[in-house]
Amino acid sequence: MWALSLNVGADVAIAYISIGSNIDRQRNIRGALHDLRTRYSQVDMSPIYENPAEGFTGEPFYNLVARIVTTEDIASIARSLADIENKHGRTRDTPRFSARTLDLDLLLYDDVVMTTPALTLPRKEIRKYAFVLKPLYDLAPDLILPDSGEALRAVWQAFPLERVQLVVVEV
Repeated sequence: MWALSLNVGADVAIAYISIGSNIDRQRNIRGALHDLRTRYSQVDMSPIYENPAEGFTGEPFYNLVARIVTTEDIASIARSLADIENKHGRTRDTPRFSARTLDLDLLLYDDVVMTTPALTLPRKEIRKYAFVLKPLYDLAPDLILPDSGEALRAVWQAFPLERVQLVVVEV
């Protein structure tokens, strides 16, 4: 299921993280990638896309997906992502759909399927938003989603094109 080029053993996991920002986008995306690379020894990233805000009127977002190889469990990764968001000025007292300095979401962790009050894996946003699905597809087109057994390639090919408003950008 995972790309053959990844150097992983039995004691490590592969996780995918969605990264987005629409406030000081370039600085926050660069900072998030720096922080991930400082914490994790292997970080791969998709292209960075600019897309309109979804669910509210606001500045466009930069979005991408990072793949990490880690020995950390899900809870540790979630804490690390919240710490990185906080470091970059993320506030949590805003509406769900609003401007963000930085938004880091754990999308997938190996083949784990779970739903808790704090986290659902795989994230439902994978199938809902092109700005999550396309960068994930860019990194792992042959990945099989563990909750449905669907190939990511098929999910992307079935995505409604009228909902795709992505432009590749350099940061």
